[in-house]
Amino acid sequence: MEKFLDYNGYEVELSLGTTDFPITPKHVLVIAFHKGEWLLTRHKTRGLEFPGGKVEKGETLQEAAARELYEETGGNASKLIRIGTYRVNQQKPFAKAIFFAKVDLLKDKEDYLETDGPQIWSGDLKSVKEDDQFSFVMKDEVITKSLQYLDEQGHLKK
Repeated sequence: MEKFLDYNGYEVELSLGTTDFPITPKHVLVIAFHKGEWLLTRHKTRGLEFPGGKVEKGETLQEAAARELYEETGGNASKLIRIGTYRVNQQKPFAKAIFFAKVDLLKDKEDYLETDGPQIWSGDLKSVKEDDQFSFVMKDEVITKSLQYLDEQGHLKK
């Protein structure tokens, strides 16, 4: 397990390549890939970020990831795999399960809930730390290390 400080200065514990984690995640983060490009969403207050959110009562982590992906982007995943988990040790600590989604179909929707819908990004996500259009969620090592892991595992082939 790796430890580091996030964009806001809180300690983060990150575990990739396993689903074993000391606490059960109640949130999901979905790193989405669509036709060789990143599928993001524009949160109405935070900015560009990968889809994600809370696990609803009676839902599995996988079901929550698929639902959040669809609600926030209209995306349907042909491949949805859990790649890890992280915990942020802030005043109220929380854990998120990290998923990778290969999205083949984007459906136009009238409502994307708290987001402005799908945003395709073909740029390098490692260079977004100074870009104000991106959410703080995209600016710490969770994203960087997850992308590196996905690349090493061969998941990012077009």
